[in-house]
Amino acid sequence: MSEKLVKVLRQIPVIAIRDSVVFPHTDNILSFGRPKSVLAINNAFQSQRVVAIFTQKDPELLDPKLKDLYEVGTIATIAQMMSSEEDVHALVRGQARIKIQNLVETEPFLMADVIEIEEQKENSPEVDALAKRIVDLFKRAIKLGKQAEIVTVMKVVSGQSTPSELADQVASLLEVSTEERMKFLEEASLLKRLRAVFEALLREVNVLEIERSISSKTQKKFEDQVRRAMLREKKRAIEEELGEEESELDSDEVKMYKRKIKEAKMPKDVEEKAQKELKRLMQMPIQNPESGYIRNYLDWLCDMPWSKESPNNISIKKAASILKKDHYGLEKVKERILEYLAVMKIKKGKKSQDAQPTILCFVGPPGVGKTSIGRSIAKALGRNFVRVSLGGIRDEAEIRGHRRTYVGALPGRIIQGIKNAKTKNPVFMLDEIDKLGVDFRGDPSSALLEALDPEQNKEFSDHYLEVPFDLSKVMFIATGNVAENIIDPLRDRMEIIRFPGYTQNEKQKIAEEFLWPKQLKLHGLEDKKIKLTKEALDEIIERYTKEAGVRELERMLATVCRKIARSVAEKKPYPKKIGLREIRKFLGPRRFSSALAEKKDEVGVVTGLAVTAAGGEILFVEVALMPGKGKLYLTGQLGDVMKESAKAAFSWARSHWREFGLKPDFGSKTDVHIHVPEGAVPKDGPSAGIALTTALISALTGIPVKKEVGMTGEITLRGKVMEIGGVKEKVIAGYRAGLKTIILPKGNKKDMDDVPSEVKKSIKFVFVEDMREVLKLALTKDPFKEIAAGKNRDLSPSVLVA
Repeated sequence: MSEKLVKVLRQIPVIAIRDSVVFPHTDNILSFGRPKSVLAINNAFQSQRVVAIFTQKDPELLDPKLKDLYEVGTIATIAQMMSSEEDVHALVRGQARIKIQNLVETEPFLMADVIEIEEQKENSPEVDALAKRIVDLFKRAIKLGKQAEIVTVMKVVSGQSTPSELADQVASLLEVSTEERMKFLEEASLLKRLRAVFEALLREVNVLEIERSISSKTQKKFEDQVRRAMLREKKRAIEEELGEEESELDSDEVKMYKRKIKEAKMPKDVEEKAQKELKRLMQMPIQNPESGYIRNYLDWLCDMPWSKESPNNISIKKAASILKKDHYGLEKVKERILEYLAVMKIKKGKKSQDAQPTILCFVGPPGVGKTSIGRSIAKALGRNFVRVSLGGIRDEAEIRGHRRTYVGALPGRIIQGIKNAKTKNPVFMLDEIDKLGVDFRGDPSSALLEALDPEQNKEFSDHYLEVPFDLSKVMFIATGNVAENIIDPLRDRMEIIRFPGYTQNEKQKIAEEFLWPKQLKLHGLEDKKIKLTKEALDEIIERYTKEAGVRELERMLATVCRKIARSVAEKKPYPKKIGLREIRKFLGPRRFSSALAEKKDEVGVVTGLAVTAAGGEILFVEVALMPGKGKLYLTGQLGDVMKESAKAAFSWARSHWREFGLKPDFGSKTDVHIHVPEGAVPKDGPSAGIALTTALISALTGIPVKKEVGMTGEITLRGKVMEIGGVKEKVIAGYRAGLKTIILPKGNKKDMDDVPSEVKKSIKFVFVEDMREVLKLALTKDPFKEIAAGKNRDLSPSVLVA
């Protein structure tokens, strides 16, 4: 910077300001709050009203020194001043650019000798031209909405300011940083200063023009929306007056929805609902968030199969062939399904309420083919198949949908399944219906009542759709493991079809005809001609699986195929024929041993039969006697019903002490501990009554129980044996365990028709009515004959471990 020092001023106070620059030829209102600044401005106002104003480099400093100030400042006169409780406000007029020559005092405020910097004036056409351009550009900025003090604006636009004054006045109004303002102040050359101010003003005008353009577009868009809304309202009013429907001004989207509504062939009331929602959409601005909800709702209404049906061509012969091809065994289940289809065929086309189908519910242990047989039914009918898993659902809205007022609302599982099926008469499988939960969000089981009631589901109401949907043509099939876990009103609406567990022979056939070929194909081995011997298959079934179904069996076969596939991939030799040696090599040590192979006749240990969610099972009942006070201990996670059976058994034994040669006071001097192993597994039910009683009598008399005898039945206090349920599952479990004799209540003789013939050939079934018959059959000696022979017993306490 070139400059010329022309005049030495007397000493004047120096004031530092922050984030601001005072230019010559401008008026500025400044506020002072720091003690030194307040003292300096007061002293200057009381003397000659002249002050030197410098901008500090770091605005955070509270007490700046000379080195903390920019070199160039402005000498100004104080026109007016006003004091408040905290600050001093002053109107100062900038006069000229100055520099500090000598610092005289630092306390109580800065005093210095300052030198005025003479401006380098250049009288040239370029200066005049720049001044004129700056005035024109400034006027343009004001028109674009630039904010500025009216006094300064009038000085600039009037054209009465000199180029030097114009440059300083415009520079003071620019929206630039403090550093850039100081460059304008430090520039002594008028021409350079005008150029710099012009460039900065031009940048600001360009920004203002962009802002005006954006604002103009936004305003125009808003005005267009308002205008369109007004036109729609006018159009609607005119059409209402003329009784005409809108047609000419429809957008492409509205036309698309009208076409979809027409093609959906909805019922009249549903179509009216859709048209009403479409009108709401037409009258709504596109930015309205509710428009998205209406579009989603219209999409659901239009996509529902209101009139689409699969051809109802039912061929009983074809259905029988498909069921036979896809599933081995389950003859009674297949027979019931074919009867169901026959009724459907006869009633085809009838509109009476009697034509409503029954809801089927397949109940049985896992892996017996409940879900797959549903697929076969759909295949036999030529209908689409939909499966919905209900396990773990606790929210009623999962079944009946959410209200549209909720964000992210959707229809329930049933309506979603119908939409995915794309027809109104699919085969709809509700899997794991016995595992629905209940909590504060509602009872999903109760929400299913309407859907599964043939008398009500013609007008099923989903909370999201808010219009009835006809479910009467849907073939609902439910599946579960335990029928008792389904609530009574829901179970009453369905016909229970029970799937028993498979026998060993049935598992062999299923593995040979279905599972082994399937696994070979899945592992890419179908062309390798690998055979599985009957001995190897029997080994897998007996020693590596323990189940009512065939899922674990299929996993074991998959493991064998994986081992072979690895050998094939590594180009190693692999067996073409799988025997016992290969099975033990591929599957490792045996996982299960024969349940009774190592057992011997023992005192106080009885083999009982039970039914669980996984099918039939055998369970052992153990009894130990100890000196005590006649207490009864029950362990093994027994349920309330089973505990009551144990108490009934104990009471019966005590009441018949004379028959077993016991002392009258044995019940008050002996503690009895009844335990059912596998304590981590809950057990309940009345059917262990005779097993508990037999084990107790065996322990009291010291007579062992025959190891090959199993039993099930409920006992009364009079010793009567009452019938129980789940006979087929229990008998098959006993067959798998290797029992030779099974004792059953006489009332269950009718259930033997369901037992497979191979089981009947392998097991001797004995039907009893009284507990005395059970004891004679189950114990190795007849306890009543021994008592008749005059043999009294002294109890010798023992602890029996199975």
